[in-house]
This record gives sequence, C-alpha cells and structure tokens, in this order.
Amino acid sequence: MAGGMMLKVRSDKLREWQGVTIWLLILESAAISNFKIKKTEMNLLSHIRNFSIVAHIDHGKSTLSDRLIQECGAIEEREMSAQILDSMDIEKERGITIKAQTVRLSYKADDGKTYMLNLMDTPGHVDFGYEVSRCLAACEGSILVVDSTQGVEAQTLANVYQAIDNNHEIVPVLNKIDLPASDPESVKKQIEEVIGIDASEAILVSAKTGVGIHDTLEAVVKRLPAPKGNPEGEFKALLIDSWYDQYLGVIILARVIDGSLKKGQKIKMLAANAVYQVDSVGFFTPKKVFCDDLKAGEVGFINAQIKQVADCRVGDTLVLSGNDKATLLPGFKQNQPVVFCGIYPIDASDFEKFRDALGKLHLNDASFEYETETSTALGYGFRCGFLGLLHLEIIQERLEREFDLDLITTAPSVIYKIHMRHPAGEIREIHSPAEMPDPTQIEKMEEPWIKATIMTPDEFLGSVLELCTQKRGIQKELSYVGQGSNNRAMLIYRLPLNEIVYDFYDRLKSCSRGYASFDWQIDGYEESQLVKLSIMVNAEPVDALSFITHKTHAETRGRKICAKLKELIPRQMFNIAIQAAIGGKIVARETVSAMRKDVTAKCYGGDISRKRKLLDKQKKGKKKMREIGNVEIPQSAFLAALKLDE
Repeated sequence: MAGGMMLKVRSDKLREWQGVTIWLLILESAAISNFKIKKTEMNLLSHIRNFSIVAHIDHGKSTLSDRLIQECGAIEEREMSAQILDSMDIEKERGITIKAQTVRLSYKADDGKTYMLNLMDTPGHVDFGYEVSRCLAACEGSILVVDSTQGVEAQTLANVYQAIDNNHEIVPVLNKIDLPASDPESVKKQIEEVIGIDASEAILVSAKTGVGIHDTLEAVVKRLPAPKGNPEGEFKALLIDSWYDQYLGVIILARVIDGSLKKGQKIKMLAANAVYQVDSVGFFTPKKVFCDDLKAGEVGFINAQIKQVADCRVGDTLVLSGNDKATLLPGFKQNQPVVFCGIYPIDASDFEKFRDALGKLHLNDASFEYETETSTALGYGFRCGFLGLLHLEIIQERLEREFDLDLITTAPSVIYKIHMRHPAGEIREIHSPAEMPDPTQIEKMEEPWIKATIMTPDEFLGSVLELCTQKRGIQKELSYVGQGSNNRAMLIYRLPLNEIVYDFYDRLKSCSRGYASFDWQIDGYEESQLVKLSIMVNAEPVDALSFITHKTHAETRGRKICAKLKELIPRQMFNIAIQAAIGGKIVARETVSAMRKDVTAKCYGGDISRKRKLLDKQKKGKKKMREIGNVEIPQSAFLAALKLDE
C-alpha cells in the first residue's frame, strides 16, 4: 500500500517535471525565434547605420562613445570602465585615440524597430589623418562633437571637412553642457560661420552625466542614411585597420560593401596581391563575437592566417579569390613617413634587445619604418620614419615602457629633394644630414611646406604671429569667428615643415597659455636655400649633432648649439674647440678652457727663464694631449639640438 502510494507521488512529480521541461522548451524556442526575427530585422540594409565620431582632442569623444555603449546595453555595468574603446594605457593616460576601434550596438528605437549601429571611434590627431579618412569612407554619417565651452578648434575643422568630402550626413552634438562656462547658442553660430553646416538642430549633450544620449541615438537612426550595397552581389570589402594577435596572427577590420563572406572562403587583397583562407569572421560588442558570415553594410573582423601587419594595407580592397575583374575602391594610398630621426640605446649592449623590440612593435604598427644606422658618437641604432611628431613620441614611449629600454633620439628631420648637377635631371630624396652630397654637386634643394590652421584667442594673436614669422611663415588668411567669450582669431599660414618638427607646437602652447589649437597638412615642395650645419668637437665632426637648416638661420643656430655644448662638455687637461661649420667655413666657435696645473709652484725663486722653461714644456705636453686625446660627449648634449630656442 505504502509502495503504491509512493509510486503515485513519484509519477505525479515526474508529470510535473515533464510539464516544466515542456514549458522551458517552449520559452527557449520562442526566445530563439524572437532572436532570429530581431537578427533578420537588423540584417536588412535599411536597419543598419554606420557612423563615426569626429572631434578635436579632449572634446569628450571617448566619453560619448562610453555612454552610447551603456545606453544600448552592449556591456554590463560591472564590466564598464572609462574610455572602454581605448585599448592601450598610453591612450587612456594622454586622453587620445591612437588606433581606430569599432563596436556593434543593437538599439531599439522609438519607432519600435531594432537597428544595428556600427560605431567607429577614430583617432583625432593629424598624424593619423589617412586612417581617419579610411574609417570615414566606411561610414555614411558622422557625429560632430564640439565642446560647448571651447567652441570650434583647428582639428575639428580638419576632421569635419574630411567627413564632408566623403559626403557624410553630419549630426552636430554640443558636449559638456553641464559646465558653468557652457555657451551652446554662441557655439551653434560658430559652427554655422566656420564650418558652414546647419546647427539649429544640434543636440545638447553631457556625456559625463548622460543628458541627451537617447536623443543622439534617435538622431543617428532618423538623420543618418542607411548603407548602400548589393547583398546578393560579388563580395567586396574595404580594409579599415589591422593589428596583431599573439594567438590568431593578424586580425583585419573591414566594412563589407557588397555580397557576404563566410568561414572557409578565400579572399584576395588587391593592392597587396595576396590570397588567404578565412578561418573565422565576427564583430565587436565591444567583446569579440564570432558569427557565421559578414553581410553587405556590416563592419566586422576577419581572421585569415596572415602573418604580418605589413601585408595588410589600410584602404586596401578585399574580394573573393578568382574575381579577376574587381577594381580597387577609390582613395587607397601608401602610408608615407613625414618625420625621420635616429633612435639609439643609451647602453650599447641593449642593441639586440632594441632590435627585437622594434620588430615586435612593427607587428602592431606597420606605419613606421626603420633601418639600421651607425654613428661614431652614439654607436649602433636605427633610422626611423614616422607619420608625425606625436607618432614619434608614442613609439618612443611604448619602446621605453613596454620593453624597458633607455633610448636617445637625434634631431628630427624631414624628406628633402635634391636636384643634382651630375647626372643632370637626377632628383634624390634624403632624410638624414649624413646622406647630403657635396654642395658643389647640388643644383638646388627643395623642402616640404605645410598649410597650417591656427585658432587662438584674440589676446594672444600678436605672440602667435611673431612665432610664425620667426619660423619663416607666410600669412595667407586672418579672420575672426564667434562672439563674446568665444571670439577667436583663425590664421591660415604656409610654413616649412623643417621649422615645425623642432619645437613649434611647444612654443605655440607657451605663447598662448595653452589656448591655441593647431592643425596642418602637406602643401607641396618649394626651393629653399638649405645648408648642412656640421658640429665639430676637437676638430672631429659629430654626425649625430649635424642637421639641415635654412641659410639665414644657420649662423644663429650654430652659435646657440656651440654655447650649449660648452656648458655640457666637461673640462679636460687641454683646450677643447667646439665649432659649427657650413662646408669648409666655420660660422661659430666656443672653447672649453683647460684645467690648469701650476707647474711653477716649485720655483720659489731664481731667474724667470726657469719658469718659462717649465711653462713651454707644459705647453708642448698639452698640444700632444690635444692631438691624441678623446673627448667624451655626455648624452644630455645630444638633446641640445632639439631645444635651441629655449
């Protein structure tokens, strides 16, 4: 009886558990079908929005990206951190974006539809202008972030003009409205005056407090256009960026223009003319998520057994292997280094470690170039080419921080074009003073010039104009923008790049108390009277201190560097001559006086001839010592060339 009762209870429980299981299966099935409906809805081209955020440095671009990610629920609150898209410590410390990042967001709009938003966080600095242009080419619209307390800045202009050139729809966003100094109405007028776009519907946002974030997402959905493309056509994609993963090799970030790409297919890079098999595809949320395929209009990553980042050129076109009729997407060009300098380890025994460090860093950043170089003063090192001065600083800091190296850099240089007399018509490109040929063989020299945009408060205008004149600048335009507290002078100048790479940016910030902003672009080559200024210590040329400069500045710079070296080089038992020379002509000289030993101390009396005999003997000894003696130049002396105008 008891056994029968127990059996009945068990059978009732089993029936109950079976019912629960059926309900769970029904709920799971409903969830999967709902996800599929949502996914299908998102995969429609009309439900995709690809956009980037463009802004000047420190206008709140990364903070706005964080708030958009939070609003869409892409990441849990406990996993959230400031500047979540900035992957490197140096980016977070400096408050800048170096590598372009992308994130896919799912957003349910007020119209009840679910949209796929592909947000691209682009670098804001001029050094990375080409990467920005390729990111913008992968988008259909941009959010223009302007600080409502500062107004339009120089790099705001440069980036927004690139977006306009790519036919983007622009959504103006005025950030930092929570600050007491915020003046949105004045900044709206400034945007209309300077940039020439309608700012009447600009969104007022505080990325810090979260005000206006929902309105920004709604504007992205309603005001930005959907991507165009043929989902059924031949696969074609734009390579936006690439980086090295120690487990998977090179990862490519790409925007699919037409067709779709699946795991197992073979892709061809048109510019690099290389074929690879696709191992996996996916997207970032910002976590890495693998998926079955990437369709037209989507942005995602591709892993295809690629060994080196140098094989993946930003702006290249990806097609399926066997598609021989495909052509490159417009806008592709090779990255060209602009600034060059020699980098040497302070300890000569670190050279092998330094070479390995450069190789590893080059895996992740193929935009800088390096080749072995030797210097009589500094030993073995590398001549490196960079996209600009910020790029140089970042690479040097990463080498010192990530690989524990102590490094010294020589004076930065640019690419000069030299027209030779023999053979006639030959043009050489040099980026190091050591490569400069004999002056008698040179017909003429050309140096690169830039077009600079400088924005500064009116009270500092005089100091900025004086600085530009000192740097051989030619003023092209001067205008005023904004009203009241936001009134600013906007200068357009042509300047030699050679004058910019030394200390222009630091001095601009000093003379404007940090308020001036500066942006530039290459504006061709012009003939100039350039000379190589050689520095000689004890009649021996010091190649690491030589540099190319304009003829009118050569003597002044020569005097300054000789005076600085006189302070830095320790005294010896003989006189040390420090000379600056242009060819065979000495233009400046300083002498480090010898330490004197009183050889006549033992002569307490007697004829003067005894003293003279001892002094003549000392004189001969010092002459011999000067001929065979070596002068050790301290490392701090090599930095003197960088800071001549302090």
